[in-house]
Amino acid sequence: MKDFYPNRQDRFASLEKRSFRSALIRMLETEYKLLGSRRVLYALSEDIESLMEEYFPRQDRLEPGTISWITTKKTVRKPSYGKRTEDYETIVVYLPLVTESDLDIRVYLKSGTRNSNYRVNRERDLLVMARLVKSAWEQGGMLSQAELCVLMNRSLTSMRKYIAEYEALYPDDPLPLKGYILDQGSRPTHKVMILNLYEQGVDPTDIAQRTNHGLDAVDRYIKAYERVKGLHRKGLTAADIQKSTGFSKKLVAAYLSIVKHFYPEQDKKDIPLLEIK
Repeated sequence: MKDFYPNRQDRFASLEKRSFRSALIRMLETEYKLLGSRRVLYALSEDIESLMEEYFPRQDRLEPGTISWITTKKTVRKPSYGKRTEDYETIVVYLPLVTESDLDIRVYLKSGTRNSNYRVNRERDLLVMARLVKSAWEQGGMLSQAELCVLMNRSLTSMRKYIAEYEALYPDDPLPLKGYILDQGSRPTHKVMILNLYEQGVDPTDIAQRTNHGLDAVDRYIKAYERVKGLHRKGLTAADIQKSTGFSKKLVAAYLSIVKHFYPEQDKKDIPLLEIK
C-alpha cells in the first residue's frame, strides 16, 4: 500500500521535542553557550530532570501529615576540618510528621490529675521525635537536633531535654541522630553503650547494627578504649592517661568507668565514676 504520509514519524517526533528536557538543552546551547557533544548535553539535562523530580516531588504522592524533607545522607562519614554543610551529600525523605495516633491522643485526651495534659503532651513529643529520626534513618538519611527543632517547632534546649529523657527511658534504643553517627560532640552515652556491648562479647558488626553506628566508628571506639584500658593496667592514673593519649578528661573518665564496671579487681582510687546504663 502506498504511504500517503511519508513524514508521519517526523510529525509525531516533533511532540517529544517540546519536553522540559529539550527546552533545557536548548537553553544550555543558546543562553549559556554550552556547545559540544549532544550526548553530553542530553545526559546533563537528564540528571537535572532527575534532581527536579527528587527535590520537587508531586504533592499528590504525599500522604496527609507527611512532609518531604532534605537531610544529610547516612552514607556520609565523619567530616574533615573545614568541610561546609553544603558539601554533604543529601537525600530527600518523607517524614510522618502527623499520624492518626497523634490526632487520637489530642481528641481523646481528658483532664485527670494535675499536669496530666503536660505529661501526655511531653510523651507525645518524645514519640514524634523518635518517629521522625527513625523514619529518616530507614530512608537513608539522618536528622540533626537543629532539624528536629524546626520540624517540631521546639527550642534547642527543649530538644536536648527530650533526647536525654528518651535515652533515659529507652537506653537500649539509641536514636541515630546525625551528631551521634558522625561523632560530633562530646557526650559519652553512645560510646559507653557500644563499649558495654563489646565487653559483653558482642561482635562489632552486631554492635554497629544495634547502635546505628558505622563499623568503622565502632572499631575506632574499641581501639581507643583498649588503649586506655592497657595504660590503666600498667598503673597509670587518669591524668597520666589523658596526657599520654591526648583524649579529653571526660572521655578518659567514661572509658575508665567501663573498666571499673567490668574489672572491679583493677579498681584504682583515682578512677572517676560515671553512671553505667
